[in-house]
Amino acid sequence: MNPRLRHWREAATLLLAAGTPGRPPRSPLGPFDYELLLLRRSSRSGFMPGAHVFPGGLAEPADFSTEWLGLLPASPHCGLGAVKPPPPGCSRAPLFATDRESLGSQLPGEVAFRICALRETFEEAGILLLVPGRGPAPPLPAERLPPAAELGEWRRRVREDASCFLRLCRHLGCAPNIWALHEWSNWLTPVGRAGPGGRRYDTAFYLCCLQQRPPHVSQDDQEVTAVLWSSPPEAIERFKSQEIWFPPPQFYEFCRLCNFSSLEELQQFSSARALEGCERWMPVMLSAADGSIQLLPGDELYPEDPDYTGEKKIIMSTDKKVEDLMKEGGVFHRIVMKDINNLAVYVNIQAKYKHINPLMIKCDNSDYNSRL
Repeated sequence: MNPRLRHWREAATLLLAAGTPGRPPRSPLGPFDYELLLLRRSSRSGFMPGAHVFPGGLAEPADFSTEWLGLLPASPHCGLGAVKPPPPGCSRAPLFATDRESLGSQLPGEVAFRICALRETFEEAGILLLVPGRGPAPPLPAERLPPAAELGEWRRRVREDASCFLRLCRHLGCAPNIWALHEWSNWLTPVGRAGPGGRRYDTAFYLCCLQQRPPHVSQDDQEVTAVLWSSPPEAIERFKSQEIWFPPPQFYEFCRLCNFSSLEELQQFSSARALEGCERWMPVMLSAADGSIQLLPGDELYPEDPDYTGEKKIIMSTDKKVEDLMKEGGVFHRIVMKDINNLAVYVNIQAKYKHINPLMIKCDNSDYNSRL
């Protein structure tokens, strides 16, 4: 947690993928042998009410507590591998590059944000991802979890006081399974999409693959009002039919996950690139005559000096239609938005950090299209 930040807060979220028995697919992409966890935010939420999102939330001071070092390995980065230096001309995302010791924490950001994602997943969905001892080790078996009533009480305590997550781990003689989480992406809320009071978030996205669904999954009926497991193409189909709604970053990530129909393949890919790091992306809004475009780094229209804080009051707009902008352009990394459930991702730049571009999927009346 960085108390010096003025324009946004730091957060973490978890793309939790779990194996599922094969069943008839709802999309032309064929069967997927895994699903991801989505949580529907309360209609009373101050930010993205009613949206389906991945579990996650704000980083708390307790996530950076030095006391975690008593539960984790003493090796550098608590047993996590060191992320490689970024490619020439690039830099490590500020979320991870910030010197946490200068902010009073001996816990590396890579560790603290994983703890945040795991804590929030427990608070919001009741899923407790731990390992016996100090880890890394095989996951804590379900039979070693406390009874449901006791677990529910701990969940309530953690929701009210984030430091209780550390106490829970001590009580069980376990460590949070930070080693199962792979750094996936980093999104910064666009200036034009801030919530009430100018809420914006610099969010670390982690991916975790489980062989099967966790035994305990339930909404908290406060922040979260429903739980949904869905494969990437099925989530997009539900989005397209207006059965659910999720923000553009989730749409982008589901399109990216559509490259992997196998959980084993996804696990291998995420593990192989786990130490490559990622780039922070802040979408920049371009208003067109009949819609808008969220421009991402690498797009030919992305500004050289983005207005990260919003203090410059820069407004990008054009009288042209989206279709004309697409015909005139040649280098794309963008999300085209006609309305809230009508999105399309267009990417033809080379992916960085050994990552993979999303499939080009339109959420209107079109079918799935091939990659650009």
